[in-house]
Order: sequence, then C-alpha cells, then structure tokens
Amino acid sequence: MTSSSPDPFRCSAASRTADEPLAGTASRVLAFLLVEARGPWGVEAIRDSRLPEECRRWLFSLERRHQIRPLLVRRPGRPVRGPVRVFAAYAGGPGGWLGSRLVEDVRDVCSLDVAGLASGPLPSFEPHRGTVHLVCTHGRHDPCCAERGRPFAAALAQAAPEETWEVSHIGGDRFAANVLTLPTGHYYGRLEPQDAAGFAAAVRAGRLDLDHLRGRTAYTFAVQAAEVALRRHLDEARIDAVRLLRTVRSGDRQETTAVFEVADLEAVTRTGSWSVRVRTRRRDERLLTCRAGSATRGLSQQVVELSRL
Repeated sequence: MTSSSPDPFRCSAASRTADEPLAGTASRVLAFLLVEARGPWGVEAIRDSRLPEECRRWLFSLERRHQIRPLLVRRPGRPVRGPVRVFAAYAGGPGGWLGSRLVEDVRDVCSLDVAGLASGPLPSFEPHRGTVHLVCTHGRHDPCCAERGRPFAAALAQAAPEETWEVSHIGGDRFAANVLTLPTGHYYGRLEPQDAAGFAAAVRAGRLDLDHLRGRTAYTFAVQAAEVALRRHLDEARIDAVRLLRTVRSGDRQETTAVFEVADLEAVTRTGSWSVRVRTRRRDERLLTCRAGSATRGLSQQVVELSRL
C-alpha cells in the first residue's frame, strides 16, 4: 500500500482560483538597471549570483543611493559568450527611456555612471531604439516563475527574439507568467505560451494587451487600477492615447481619484478628460508566494466611479 503526498502549494494556481484581479498590482519603480548574468541565479539573484563580490556590493547599493532597481537578465536558451549587455531604463514620463551599452568585463559595470537615472535619461548610455520584454523565470525565488515563466519566455523568444530576455524576480510571483516591458514600464501577468505571438505583435504596434495588463510601474496601485479600468471601459489599447493629468487622495487615504486625458481621433465622444475613483482595501489573508511562511493581507483596488468630465 502506498500513500501519495499532496500536490505542492502553488501561489499562481491559488491566485487564479481566487480570481484575484491583475489590475493595480505592478511594482512601483521609476528606474531599472539590467545586467546580463549568464550563470545560475540563487534564491536572491544578486546575492547568490556568480558576479564578482565588488559588483554585487555595487548593485546592492543602487536602490539606497539612487533609487534604481537592479535586475539580472539573460537570453532564453543556451548562454552566449562575449561582451556583457547592460540596459538602463527610466519608466517615468510619457513613454519612458531606454539606454543600452556593452562592457567587455562584468567588473566594468561597477564604474558606470548611473546617478540621475531615477529622474531621466543618462548620457553615458546609447538610446536603445525599441522595446525589451523581461519575462520572470526566477524559479529559485518562486517555483511558479519557472513553471509558468520559462515556457512563455521560450514562446516569446520565437515571436520576438531580439526583444525577449529572462529576468530575475520583478514582483507578483502569483501572477506568473509575469512580463515587464521597458521603457514604458508596463507589467503583465498570467501570460501563456499561446499568447506570445499576439502579445509581441500588439506591443510592436504601440498597443497594450489589456487582458493581461497589471499596471504601469510609474503609478501607484490605485492609479494603475484606475487606468486599466478606463482603458477597458473605452476599449482603448493604444499606449499613448491615455495620459494621467492629476490624482487626489481622500483624507483617510483609502480612496484615490485619478483624472486622465484621453485622445481618440476616431471617436470624438471619447476625447476629453475622465475621472476614475478607486477604493483601496485589504484582502483576506492568504499565502502570496510559494515560499511565504505565513498568510498576508494583500491590497485590493475597487473602482467605485468612472465618469467623463
């Protein structure tokens, strides 16, 4: 007689079962530094990587000193040799900014001048003409990112080989497969391999995948949820068609009103300003990651009013 052990807990399956909304869940970051690291990543990617110690110390200091989120990236599939690719990204502003450069040795990364990236472009990087898709495949950090992220990364690499990179932990493991698109700073979740070709085509056309959109990293959670709700209400997927004008938070800070300008030359009735009011609440306690030691009450964004001004 044999006994079967229960299936291991998977946060992404639990999130789908609970029908947890995607909108308003993108990590809030304005600046990213992406360093190509072709070796394996441990539980904590930078700490446990094979990067030289001086590089790890320098990368660790970026958030504290310059408000820059360091991430490790690699191409899907077999590793390549040669110079190391480094991207610098500013996700604020209308379209953001993305720069790129090659260094001969990874130790040269530590000498890069990245001060000021949290405010805008860097002159020390060549502007990168195009988009990069960062698919989280950091399985040592959370199994869901490997089980769901790697198949999607492989499919996306077939549809968009130049734009696709695997990336270390970017947040929201329970929404795997997760993708961060730079320079605009849009987060997507619950992508499947069959979505890859359509996703790549939409972004190339300057459009958002509204079915999988989590939010834009430059905005607060509430404003992210407001923008996604407005875009879905108007069926407006063009990246540059919606612009945030202002936000107002209530006295108890549990409600946020975001006002957007929407420009649509094809439908005059949509053109103008729209107001979206969002209420922030705590969700019931649950395990938010596969490695979580205890349940946590995550945030929930509820749209309570949407109107044209």
